[in-house]
Amino acid sequence: MHNSVENRFLAIICGALLLFVAPLFVLFLFLSSERADKEIRDHISVLLVANSQALAKPLWDLDDDSVTQISATIVSQGAIVKVQVRDQSGQLDVTQSTIPKSFNGNLVQVSRAIIYNTIDGPKNLGTISVFYPALGLFSGLKHEEIVFMSIFIFAVLAVFSAALIGNRIFIIRPLMRLTAAVEATRQLGSRHHVNWQSNDEMGRLASGFNEMQSKLESEERELKLAHRRAVDIYDLTPAMLFSLDEDDRITAVSDYWLVATGYERPQVVGRRFADLVTPDTREAFLGRKNDLDGGAAFDVTVKFICASGSIMDVLILESTAATAGHDRLSLSVMTDVTELKASEARNHEQAIRDHLTGLLNRQGFESVLDTKIQQADALGQELACLFVDLDRFKWINDNLGHAEGDRALREFVDRLRMHLAPSDQAARLGGDEFAILLPAKDAARRAGAMAEQIASIFVEPFGPDLHLSASVGIAIYPRHAANAAELLQKSDMAMYAKKRDGKNGAQLFDNRMMDHTRARAEIETYIEAGLAEDWFDAYLQPIVSLNGRGVAGFEALMRLNHPQKGLMAPAEIINVAEETGKIIRVGNVIMEKAIAHLAAISRLPGMQDSYLAINFSPLQFEAALPARLAALLGRHGILPQRIVVEITEAVLMHNNPLIRTIVTEMRRFGCRIALDDFGTGYSSLSYLNRFPVDIIKIDQSFTRSINDANDDVRQKSRTLVESITTLSHRMGCTVIAEGIETEDECHTLHDMGLDFGQGYLFHRPQHAAALIERLSASGQLIARAS
Repeated sequence: MHNSVENRFLAIICGALLLFVAPLFVLFLFLSSERADKEIRDHISVLLVANSQALAKPLWDLDDDSVTQISATIVSQGAIVKVQVRDQSGQLDVTQSTIPKSFNGNLVQVSRAIIYNTIDGPKNLGTISVFYPALGLFSGLKHEEIVFMSIFIFAVLAVFSAALIGNRIFIIRPLMRLTAAVEATRQLGSRHHVNWQSNDEMGRLASGFNEMQSKLESEERELKLAHRRAVDIYDLTPAMLFSLDEDDRITAVSDYWLVATGYERPQVVGRRFADLVTPDTREAFLGRKNDLDGGAAFDVTVKFICASGSIMDVLILESTAATAGHDRLSLSVMTDVTELKASEARNHEQAIRDHLTGLLNRQGFESVLDTKIQQADALGQELACLFVDLDRFKWINDNLGHAEGDRALREFVDRLRMHLAPSDQAARLGGDEFAILLPAKDAARRAGAMAEQIASIFVEPFGPDLHLSASVGIAIYPRHAANAAELLQKSDMAMYAKKRDGKNGAQLFDNRMMDHTRARAEIETYIEAGLAEDWFDAYLQPIVSLNGRGVAGFEALMRLNHPQKGLMAPAEIINVAEETGKIIRVGNVIMEKAIAHLAAISRLPGMQDSYLAINFSPLQFEAALPARLAALLGRHGILPQRIVVEITEAVLMHNNPLIRTIVTEMRRFGCRIALDDFGTGYSSLSYLNRFPVDIIKIDQSFTRSINDANDDVRQKSRTLVESITTLSHRMGCTVIAEGIETEDECHTLHDMGLDFGQGYLFHRPQHAAALIERLSASGQLIARAS
């Protein structure tokens, strides 16, 4: 065992010897060698001094024998192994050596000049060189030093051996017993103890290990008992419990889970749970991990495939936790929610379906519209959206009751379904508004054909004298719209465009409708700002007698005076105000200002009995209208007889009992009733019999045609005007002609017996202040209207 504690201890001791003892030993040898070398050099130096003097005379005389003899004497001295004597002239070169042939070591050379003192002074005759072997670390040791080193080495080895033996006895042996106990515990599973007792650290370690083993043994017994109880609870709990591993494989299932699903435990343990889920909900189950954090609990609803092959909707509540190894453990409970899902499906269906007709409602239609657009893109098709609004449906509800209206709606849907293809989708958006989606390669052609089929639906009446029609707006994706909201909006625009053009037909969206919509939105803004900033005013147009041209009364006309645009055309403002319901607020403002203007005019001489004609929209006929009018008249001190309530055939066509009651109440209060634009409707004569009308106002279209260049048109127009005048007079009604612009028209109408007239020939609509100034300047007298 290369990594054993003993080997490591041995390595530490050896390392300590190498780091501390070995350097000291080497240093000792080095110092001994240096000392021995110094002694040799000193000896040779003395020897060279003496022998160089002895060699001076023989070398001067070139006495080869004497030089050889002296050299032999030197080479025999101590450590010297070689002597070489040379003269300067090179005539004499004596070498003496005792070096054996086997010697291959290094030699150290020491040289000295040979000086001979002559009469002429000292002369350098040559050199003497001696050689001795270079000393090693051990070469200079003396006997005493060798003995000391031997004792030192023996002491180190004794300490080293004692450390090894102590380590084995007091450390390795208890560690081996501890290791054996751990290994036995690992292999056999039982808790083994260490048989070692001492008062040192190893004894305490063995005692602590034995205590730990005893405690772990006790905890294991408790864990086994707890696991046994958990398994019993897991299997006996009346719930579908199961567990998954990190790879979503089933690791355990409860007995109740097996009973509910019909599987056997060996069939499912180890299988991926996703394999037991239907393919359409498998992604939802696998995707649950994306929203999962460690230790979190989450839920997912999937369709589970039972052993019998039946499908069960289940809600899975899963609680997960990460272990120390980062593996995910989970405990899940599965609940059968098949009935609940069926109930939710029914509730969802009810939420997106219209309860009356069974079609999709607006919410369902908007969700389907997005899907249909995606399908059209995928198939390379277009998608037509038909916005259908039933004409005169409100009249059915108001006059025949909502039950009859609901029956008509159901009848319309039943007829419509006969013309729908399986790929088509219809919805009731609310009230009498419907939408139809038609996917096709040429959606415009398909939509046109469907519009014709819708028109054919209304050929047969929906009841006795119950005739309906429809206005249809058509928009095509992607020709006219880039998304679902825009497609529905533009088909709605096209439908309203058809409404404005006379209803009963179909209209394909055109970009010019956007301009109209923007203009309409701008007018809405002006109306709201006009009400807030007091831009509305009542202009007055005098009504004069055709016999004498005296002013009999005034018609109040709505005007909006924009700060930048000036006076704006009233017709479009009135239409938008009626569509948005703001006509009630506008009408109240105009009524208040018109009555105030009448009070101011009444202070002029001769104007005390002049009357004021006020136009009322059908929406203005609320229950509080008579009381509001009475309060205004009382505030300004004006008699009710001086007020003429002008109503159009559009008001009378509603045949609304509330309108009839309000008109009758205003008539009883003292106000007179005028029927405006007479002759333009299809049943005007019947209104004269049903309503208490005092004044008939002939539409300006008749006034312009009584002097038409075409003889036939002129003759027919005059006949109609004369007939209306005669009939009205016989019924006690005063007749007023509108739109008189020429003297010829005035004379002709006077000759035909009409009573009063108004138009640009006499007066234009004016601001009350300008009109008062003009009347004051002209001294105009009032003409009585009987």
